[in-house]
Amino acid sequence: MTDLPLSALFSILGVLIMMSAFFSGSETALMTLNRYRLRHLKDNGHPGAMRAHQLLKRPDRLIGLILLGNNFVNILASSLATVIALRIGGEGAIPAAAGLLTLVILIFSEVAPKTLAALHPEKLAFPAAFVYRPLLRLTYPLVWAVNLIANSLLKLAGVSDQDGAGNALTQEELRTVVMEAGALIPQSRRQMLLSILDLENKRVEEIMIPRHEVEGIDLGLPIEEIIVELRNSYYTRIPLYEGSIDQIVGVVHIRRAMHALAKGEMSLETLREISEPPYFIPESTPLNRQLLNFQRERRHLGLIVDEYGDFMGLLTLSDLLEEIVGEFTTDPADRVQDVQPQGDGSYLINGSASIRELVRVFGWELPSHGPRTMNGLILEYMETIPEPGTSLLLNGYPIEILQTHGNMVKTVKFMPDQRKTEGTE
Repeated sequence: MTDLPLSALFSILGVLIMMSAFFSGSETALMTLNRYRLRHLKDNGHPGAMRAHQLLKRPDRLIGLILLGNNFVNILASSLATVIALRIGGEGAIPAAAGLLTLVILIFSEVAPKTLAALHPEKLAFPAAFVYRPLLRLTYPLVWAVNLIANSLLKLAGVSDQDGAGNALTQEELRTVVMEAGALIPQSRRQMLLSILDLENKRVEEIMIPRHEVEGIDLGLPIEEIIVELRNSYYTRIPLYEGSIDQIVGVVHIRRAMHALAKGEMSLETLREISEPPYFIPESTPLNRQLLNFQRERRHLGLIVDEYGDFMGLLTLSDLLEEIVGEFTTDPADRVQDVQPQGDGSYLINGSASIRELVRVFGWELPSHGPRTMNGLILEYMETIPEPGTSLLLNGYPIEILQTHGNMVKTVKFMPDQRKTEGTE
């Protein structure tokens, strides 16, 4: 070493500094790779991703190899800097050489390469994987011995090498990933993904058609009236009941009924034969589970019942799918039939209108937890049945009671443009 010219020593030192930068940068790059993107690239046959994924299966071996190489070149660079200092200025130049080498390694072999690797991990990690695979085979005995000692010390400290396994994303973490995807996922698809995640937190009773809005056919009517109702129906499937909507005996598909009618075979017996038996759903069933139940049972319509078995409402597959993909119509007036927009910017709202639909369709900031209808929300707020002409502020929105019927609010005038944002309930 002492026989080499200073130019050669400086060249070797420069190579060692670059090798140190490679080890430091590649370590950061490999450890900061997006594991899900890495798996996606590996499944698509990306060579660098396949090698990087194989290395990261045993991170202890990879880290052992990188630190072994990094420490070796750094120590060698320090020894070489000492030789250069002795050649140039004698023993008095050694502290200056040590300080200067520390500064150079810190900037060029640590901070700069690690920052670059953190910003663009794939650009450095994938090429480095081609180097580390054969290097790991070459130094495997030494790396194995180092890892054996290190892992033994960790076990004595109560740390297992399996503690980091199974770091799957939680539902909330996945929600954060979707929301922060930005332009990578279009807004409409992002909302669909978030809606899918929300299915687990919603129950069928929240989106069902309430009992009083369910349209069915009473089998106690004359067959002529039943035929008229079948022909005038807007729905594909209609519940059949006897005497009361609480006594549903089946669900008939309009297409089957029209087919029987065209053949001249329509009768009460035929109607019963072509109808499906009722499919009952407990009110507390989560939407994600009910979606699977609809698929497994090959059903498109279910009847919601409470814990006592009483009929509460009706749920269709299309209602459930709308929770994921959104409404199938674009005009808000068509999507919520209980709302009539007025020329002055106000809305006439039926008391039976669903609060959840109003929030979802119009974006109004109304309490969605608690009462399900506008009538229920007003009664809960006022704690009494209001008289027509009563005005109130509900969550800052001015509301005027226009009509009441019996013990419920029938029609209200809702003025979202006049909402007060301060000092409101």
